[in-house]
Amino acid sequence: MGHPLLRRCGALTAAILLAALAAPLLRAQDRADCNAYSSKILRRGVRYCVYLPASYAASKTERYPVLYLLHGLGGNEQEIALSGEWSQVRDLRQAGKIGEFLIVAPDGGRSFYINSEDGRRPYSDFFLREFVPFIERTYRIRAGRASRGITGFSMGAYGALRFAFADPEQFGSVSAHSAALMKDPPQALTDGAGVGNPAAQLLQNVFGNPIDRPFWSRNSVFVLARANANLLRKSKIYFDCGTEDNYGFDRGAADLHQELDALKIVHEFHLFPGGHNLDYLLAHADASLEFHWRVFSSAR
Repeated sequence: MGHPLLRRCGALTAAILLAALAAPLLRAQDRADCNAYSSKILRRGVRYCVYLPASYAASKTERYPVLYLLHGLGGNEQEIALSGEWSQVRDLRQAGKIGEFLIVAPDGGRSFYINSEDGRRPYSDFFLREFVPFIERTYRIRAGRASRGITGFSMGAYGALRFAFADPEQFGSVSAHSAALMKDPPQALTDGAGVGNPAAQLLQNVFGNPIDRPFWSRNSVFVLARANANLLRKSKIYFDCGTEDNYGFDRGAADLHQELDALKIVHEFHLFPGGHNLDYLLAHADASLEFHWRVFSSAR
């Protein structure tokens, strides 16, 4: 549910790679501000990177929109730099297709960005109650939901949709590439995950084994869409998926498209050729970046 090219590097290797990729950013006065937040909720430090546009250091009063970026399974807070997405951001800015906004990437581990079923890893509470407020009092973030977007790939795309659908008044725009979407849990999770079922084994640590169906429903993007339909009609929503998605998430994406249509929630949805991998993400990340910039621009 992540892509194999973005498995976690060792700390030293990751630091070297990020430094190498940051060199051209420094010349352009862009910078990646990476640190760790000491979470009382999770009782540990959580790594994060804030990718700051060129004008941020020069201006002491300008406030910026913010895009929270959630990585896929196997990635980390440095994924945007390591994968090549940051280069796309810079290219789009140079071409005048997007303007300047902050991109904030926390390390989500294998959390699926939710509170785990056993209560031991309340990541969603950390993100909403600690991390977002910390970011927005530490950096110059423009006020208002329309200036706050969220995006992700795979596990992170599911997380982005879940956050945005659970709390539509918090995020004005949401985008998702190859979201880990399933209307119903895998049968192996319902019966108890067995050896040889990779999807079930990946999900069991978060959703329970066997799965707690009420817990699954509380975190279902489909259920949240129905519960918050009125508010979601004010949100801007974009998602896409590859027609050859390795996990079959294209079916989940199509199901969500049908659900939103039935609820008369305006959204932009695409199925493109491709699998569940870095190549697919890089081929379509520019579409969601431009999508968020249009929302940010209209808010100004």
